[in-house]
Amino acid sequence: MTMLQQRNKTIYVGVLTVLAVCLLMDYVPVLSVMSHWVTPPVALFLGLAFALTCGQAYPKFNKKVSKYLLQYSVVGLGFGMNLHASLASGKEGMEFTIISVVGTMLVGMFIGRKLLHVGRDTSYLISSGTAICGGSAIAAVGPVLKAKDSEMSVALATIFVLNAIALFIFPVMGHALGLDQQQFGTWAAIAIHDTSSVVGAGAAYGEEALKVATTIKLTRALWIIPLALVTSVIFKGSGKKITIPWFILFFIVAIVLNTYALDGVPQLGAFVSGLARKGLIITMFFIGASLSRDVLKQVGLKPMFLGVALWVVISVSSLAYILWG
Repeated sequence: MTMLQQRNKTIYVGVLTVLAVCLLMDYVPVLSVMSHWVTPPVALFLGLAFALTCGQAYPKFNKKVSKYLLQYSVVGLGFGMNLHASLASGKEGMEFTIISVVGTMLVGMFIGRKLLHVGRDTSYLISSGTAICGGSAIAAVGPVLKAKDSEMSVALATIFVLNAIALFIFPVMGHALGLDQQQFGTWAAIAIHDTSSVVGAGAAYGEEALKVATTIKLTRALWIIPLALVTSVIFKGSGKKITIPWFILFFIVAIVLNTYALDGVPQLGAFVSGLARKGLIITMFFIGASLSRDVLKQVGLKPMFLGVALWVVISVSSLAYILWG
């Protein structure tokens, strides 16, 4: 290991330690003010800044821990939510979810294949990631589509870059447009790709926005299953096993437990959901630190244009639906 690599790893551990310590200060009344600056966008920015200036210190660790910590954090958020309110939020966004998923797939394939001449599989993967839930949808559909590793990498990198941007700009745009918590949560769940950035943007906007965004996004994520089945039929896939994000089931179980079993001890649910939000902030740092110059080079102009074009279409149409629908 070179001195430069050792220095980068030391910086990485140092930044991560500072974030963790500041978040834990929230549990000490006289020191809680020290934790207020640590928000999802700040954590993501620190991760991005590290990755783009120092490179990737622990790429395998980043990838593995961010994946599982996100899932555990989402389940933990369920302990801060009420089943009846969650069902109402999910039902409200269901109609447009169906229209937007189908519409995004059709528009994405048209723009990718006819206008930009992006490869069929790459276009389909980027469209899937935009329509449903980013990397999870791409990971589920890719094997069924028999996509190449290079095509998977380009699609994942495109979605990843746009996710990082979304976490910064969506809360700012929401405030500029005067969206309330319900409106922003619905918009974020539909227009932002990955669950991580949806939850992060919702948390940055407010408590109610976080609950609405998480519920609608996870309901939307269930569309991975029918999309993978339809993909297998259309493209005569290999019949490989479809990857189902099981943490969604545990998220629902957590909401049910919080609504009925923990109704008499709301402090316990609040503690678990609060800890989950801190886990989410740390996840944002890991995700940011996973981005590198190599990832940016992988994307290329045409796939990025496709990703941005689809993003604009779904963002504008979903916003119009929310404001005037």
